[in-house]
Amino acid sequence: MNNRGRPREFNYSSIVDVAMKTFWIKGYEGCSTQDLCSDTGLGKGSLYNTFGSKHELYKQVLERYHEIGIREQKKLLENPVPVKVRISNFFEWALKEDFENIDQKGCLLINASVERANNDLMVQEIFSKHVEFLKQAIETVLEEGLQTGEISKKQSAEELAILLLNSYYGFRVLNVSMQNRILAEQVIKGTMKSIFGA
Repeated sequence: MNNRGRPREFNYSSIVDVAMKTFWIKGYEGCSTQDLCSDTGLGKGSLYNTFGSKHELYKQVLERYHEIGIREQKKLLENPVPVKVRISNFFEWALKEDFENIDQKGCLLINASVERANNDLMVQEIFSKHVEFLKQAIETVLEEGLQTGEISKKQSAEELAILLLNSYYGFRVLNVSMQNRILAEQVIKGTMKSIFGA
């Protein structure tokens, strides 16, 4: 196969990773093609030849972020430790993500959804897929907690998963907008109590 028309001296996924950081820091609207060229080291022609458009590159970035995020979250939720510890570790992971990444504030998918989901079906679809995957993983863990008696609530695993997701996404938005760690820890404590009791 003749590849002379499309030189590939770069690694495709590493370009997506660099672009991810650029979009994360600046948002979609605040990120120009020139920003992407400067940060990735690609010329405008190479960028468009490889990805087609800024929007297509953004899609690749969000898909990659979704895959990495779900993998990390599922690893925490499937860890063979008590259910309460898994849920606590899940919130602690998010706390670290939101307060220890200086430039990249909060969850990229939540940021993208807040910025663009109203008028960008692609963003809405990837964010919805992420939430559904996460809901299923959380529901599985909470069902286990109900079966073992670690959770003694009357609600179903699905109802508890929706309650937890509601707290989790509110918590993540508050973390970005307020950067108030004390409030964040209070939200975690309240959520844990509402599911596991005192």
